[in-house]
Amino acid sequence: MMRIGRRNQRGVGLLVVMWACTLLAILLGGYAALARTEGLQANYQFQQAQAHYAAEAGLMRAVYALQSPNVNDRWIADGRVYPMLFDQAKVGVSITSESGKVDLNSATPDVLTNLFRNVGVDPGHASAIAQAIIDWRSFSLTPQQTTQRKAAYAAAGRDYAPRSGPFASVEELQMVLGVTPEMYAKVAPYVTIWSGRSSPDPNTAPLIALASAPGMDLQHAAAIIAARPANAGANAAPGLVANNGITHSIRSEAILADGTRAVLRTTVRLQGFRPGAQAFAVLRWQEGDEE
Repeated sequence: MMRIGRRNQRGVGLLVVMWACTLLAILLGGYAALARTEGLQANYQFQQAQAHYAAEAGLMRAVYALQSPNVNDRWIADGRVYPMLFDQAKVGVSITSESGKVDLNSATPDVLTNLFRNVGVDPGHASAIAQAIIDWRSFSLTPQQTTQRKAAYAAAGRDYAPRSGPFASVEELQMVLGVTPEMYAKVAPYVTIWSGRSSPDPNTAPLIALASAPGMDLQHAAAIIAARPANAGANAAPGLVANNGITHSIRSEAILADGTRAVLRTTVRLQGFRPGAQAFAVLRWQEGDEE
């Protein structure tokens, strides 16, 4: 009987040891999986940070290139892409002068209408949107105008009325009656609130914006863009040479060897290189491609 009892005790002890070993193995496996996950997260964050700083380097390079002491080395702000390498990252930088875009606060009704037509909106709807933009940015002259504008937005299910004043941001365009998210996504790269021009500057305007100018179409605009100089140089438009105080949108995309990608978009106002002064002021800063 004593031998049987001892055998039972040894069996129970062996079972306990086996369960303990199994539990330890599970704990070690879980710890290893957690350590691997944390390692992957740390590596991802490091790669993202590396791509981010490479994209920032592209932005800084663009700011300098717009104001380079050597005019022939200056980059043209018409949306063309300038490639560069930074710390083994491939960086593509494009600059668009805000004067080459359609100003929501200053553009004529025809320019606004053409802009929406150029992105595929039918003529009647494009004209209606242009008028809605004019109404949004214009002060109401009479109480009747104010009431009519409010009524139009209320009828469309909006719980707000037009600003009756200048656009405070490009994003505000999304609130204008008739502008759908799809339309906004198409026109957002070509509109601004910082140029003060009634029509885009033909020297730097990208295709869609240039084709919105009076007397212009997509074919004519494409021909003008194709004829632009390869660099700023002596034969470029004066606006490309005298950059101090001019406002630009810069897009910088960095891609690492493993495919990690970072995109930075900013709008800056150049202030020139002066001792003790910042070379530029940031008006808008966005990360990623979404508006």
